[in-house]
Amino acid sequence: MKASRRMSTKKLVMGAILTALVVVLQFLALVYRALLPMAPFTISLVLVPIVLGAALCDTRVSGWLGFVFGVIVLFTDAGAFLAINMPATVLVVLVKGTAAGLAAGLVYSLLEKKNRYLATVTAAVVCPVVNTGIFLLGCRLFFFETIKSWGLAGGFDNALAYMILGLVGLNFLIEVGLNLVLSPSILRLVNIRKKAAE
Repeated sequence: MKASRRMSTKKLVMGAILTALVVVLQFLALVYRALLPMAPFTISLVLVPIVLGAALCDTRVSGWLGFVFGVIVLFTDAGAFLAINMPATVLVVLVKGTAAGLAAGLVYSLLEKKNRYLATVTAAVVCPVVNTGIFLLGCRLFFFETIKSWGLAGGFDNALAYMILGLVGLNFLIEVGLNLVLSPSILRLVNIRKKAAE
């Protein structure tokens, strides 16, 4: 009983630290937006701590971290969509963040016993794919007419091409690349934590 309570306390503390890291990194990402004003949205630097939460804690913690990420995005980066359709924006932003965290946690937990490196890399890729995929789906379902007009204003005749190339292209590539580059560091942290727990 004491051991399980201690593990729960450790997860709680780690979850709190990672939550603070998610908040700080998402606000720091606003600097990226200031430096590259042509980027339509802020890059999601928080996907790395979400993957850490999946690997160091569990799926519930990574889901929570994704939810926190979504809440911060609502306050910092969703203004254009909130002005068009507030309920749909809140739904899409919270679902995409939470689902990205849950998917990373689920993939990691399924693959960890087979190969921890594979689990880490796969979770690191799945997290931005789910985040971006749900964003694109939400754009198509709730904001397509507005997206069409934004695309035309940006020189795109095809709204889907604008969604992929104009809205998410560069950010998505940076997010996946950053997660892949940092995967060995994530794995090192996970291995240190697992050895300490043994």
